[in-house]
Amino acid sequence: MVEQVDSGTTAPVRAGMARRAGRWVVRWAPWGDATGGARSGSPWTRGRVLAALAVLTAGLLAFHRAVPNSVGHVGSLLEAFLPWLGVVVVVLLGLALLRRSALALVALLLPVAAWTYLFGELFLPGAEPGPRDLVVVQHNVSDENADPAGTARALAGVEPDLIALEELVPSALPVYERTLAPDYPYHAVRGTVGLWSKHPLADARPLDIKPQGIAEGWNRGLRTTVRTPRGEIAAYVAHLPSVRIRASGLASSWRDESAGLLGEAIAAEKRDRVILLGDLNGTVDDRGLAPLTSRLNVAERGFAFSFPAGFPLARIDQVMARSATVGDIRTLPATGSDHLPVAARIAWG
Repeated sequence: MVEQVDSGTTAPVRAGMARRAGRWVVRWAPWGDATGGARSGSPWTRGRVLAALAVLTAGLLAFHRAVPNSVGHVGSLLEAFLPWLGVVVVVLLGLALLRRSALALVALLLPVAAWTYLFGELFLPGAEPGPRDLVVVQHNVSDENADPAGTARALAGVEPDLIALEELVPSALPVYERTLAPDYPYHAVRGTVGLWSKHPLADARPLDIKPQGIAEGWNRGLRTTVRTPRGEIAAYVAHLPSVRIRASGLASSWRDESAGLLGEAIAAEKRDRVILLGDLNGTVDDRGLAPLTSRLNVAERGFAFSFPAGFPLARIDQVMARSATVGDIRTLPATGSDHLPVAARIAWG
């Protein structure tokens, strides 16, 4: 086939070869005619594959909980990147327009509606900040951070009430303590997690969220009481085990077990007001965090993708609360960590 332009028209045509009466003749046909051109058929019959993909995408969005987790934690893997199905919708839309398929365009209304239902509210304007709001910052500072002092100054510059840090190593801890001390005179550190506060802290203790099979000395949980002008609040700081994406699926068993232990501790918490800050190594859509998301409120506004810092794909650094509203969450500029810090505003009822 070669593309030619018929001298009598301005429309592109196709040159085809046919054998007639023992000789080859040239047959000319315009693009898109009934011989099978790129836009053959009516707008309601072409694009069936695109329409099917649109329906499949809508199904994954609307019924992601039905995707089984028994093999390779495929359900959790899907939910970790669930918002990115919006990119699939955009790609399908572009192909449907290129294909001029009315069928595919109508089918795309399904995933658009499902995605908007799940995530559209995150784009709406948040409530006006109130005088009783608590501003918090959560950051996995990385055990390889080459500039802990600069990281501490950047976080303090936001002027939050609380700063929760994970992956605190012995060599960097004194730097964080010294740098944050002028504005945050109260702090508690247990293992590799810590909380710095403008308000007095009390009853600080380690929190046992270590899954079976992890070596002794693993200490990534902290519980303390923050005595704020709004009343006393139980504050939890946690760093759940990492997950890995492998050929067999998502390796998240330790993370899931640790989330269950943390959820049990929060369920047993006697104080009504609770906040949880931490690197939970999971998104709020991931069913592996259900022991927490079923008991605590999550951010109502903002995506705040925090990991990896170079090209954030998911928010695994979380701020949750009980008897309070996490009105919005946002990322802060990059530090020397492979995570971005996140800041949130918490409004108490």
